[in-house]
Amino acid sequence: QICLSLVKLLFYLAHSPLGSIVLLDFQPRQFVMVDGNLKVTDMDDASTEELSCKEDNDCTLDFPTKSFPLKCSAVGKCEGINEKKNLFNAYRYFFTYLLPHSAPPALRPLLSDILNATGDLRYGINETMKAFEKVLHLYKSGLYLQKRPLLLKDYISLKGFRTVERENYKCWPSYSHLGCLLSIHSAEEAAAICNSQSQCQSFIVTQQRTWTGRPLASFQSSWTDLIPDTNAVVYIKRSASSGERL
Repeated sequence: QICLSLVKLLFYLAHSPLGSIVLLDFQPRQFVMVDGNLKVTDMDDASTEELSCKEDNDCTLDFPTKSFPLKCSAVGKCEGINEKKNLFNAYRYFFTYLLPHSAPPALRPLLSDILNATGDLRYGINETMKAFEKVLHLYKSGLYLQKRPLLLKDYISLKGFRTVERENYKCWPSYSHLGCLLSIHSAEEAAAICNSQSQCQSFIVTQQRTWTGRPLASFQSSWTDLIPDTNAVVYIKRSASSGERL
């Protein structure tokens, strides 16, 4: 969410009515999240000036660990230097820390491609935006889910119930530090996640939604102490419930 919001912001800056705008003091502390959108807190160091040049050798974009040769345009300006400076700063301050983590395994190669392409400046902001939108579409639609055996049949579902809240086993990346709370596309995906975790004996699909509209599921190491909850459905492994009375 943070990276996508940043890319949308940089896309706007690259195509603003004032021309391509560069953020000269590009640091994480210069941004804040407001209602799920990344905002710039200080525009004092923003500029529409693009580096003047006489030849291509005048257009090297230098960073502490990398340098990029750019072209000198016919009007004597380094082509795309503002856009590329913003994008590489997004890569080194945000993408490298956020993109490799927490995505479903099937989407990680696509995010790795974005990371590598922006890190080498092979992508401009337009290509980066398209790549992010593709990942978001796959994530929201569930199209990233590979065909696999149907596992939900191995679970008993009880509508209108949930387990008593207590500290449970933890997993990564969880929306709660007290347990294993993950976003899912469907109960079928939740069943696959539960089967992949040795501690999991049940899971609860709640009415809570993430910013993409995906429901949250809480994965539990037990299924006892059920209490009524009209907004929840608890799924219990048949193997865990065998010999027990529901």
